[in-house]
Amino acid sequence: MKAIPKASATADHYFTYSEGVMGKIIVEQIVSADGYAANSDGGIGFFSSAREFNDADPNQLALLASVGAIVLGRVTFRMFADYWPTPEAQAEPVAAPINALPKFVVSSTLQSAPWGAHDQATILPGDGVESMRALRSRVAGDLIVWGSLTLSDALLRSGEVDLLRLRVVPVLIGAGRSFTPADLGQRALELVKTEALAGGHATLVYRPVR
Repeated sequence: MKAIPKASATADHYFTYSEGVMGKIIVEQIVSADGYAANSDGGIGFFSSAREFNDADPNQLALLASVGAIVLGRVTFRMFADYWPTPEAQAEPVAAPINALPKFVVSSTLQSAPWGAHDQATILPGDGVESMRALRSRVAGDLIVWGSLTLSDALLRSGEVDLLRLRVVPVLIGAGRSFTPADLGQRALELVKTEALAGGHATLVYRPVR
């Protein structure tokens, strides 16, 4: 095992990694049943249509057990940072690992990335795909990207996504922002797992066919 300094102002923090072993890049999106990740106005109001959404917590905890770091885009980071470090979120089982894991935010405009009373996130300026490629060789464990549609688009285009997790909300919204970029083209996927929940939503886990 080797220690690699974090590429940030807090250079006294270190990650460990197993030489030659790299974790997976996992992208997870919450989508409507017709495949939209956001409403036409960019909002995510359709999330509220998910009944018993917290039924997914055991599966999310199992997912997070292999995760070494969370990587977010600027907009999703701000949404997460406004909620997960707060007292309101602490009753949720996934709050503890989300708050404890190292976090990175891909942004060329942010000057700081505080996360409540916890360690602040490391800012990754420049190209998000290149940053992810560098991170996966330094972080022990998988990298999880939630939401962050601009970053997710770039990772899908470049073929860097190892697992695509779609948490499908049982609602149709008719129009909105797809979870894929319009110029992606056809990409084959292998279904590796399904998780159906009593509340009516399901998680579909795909592996890109390379």
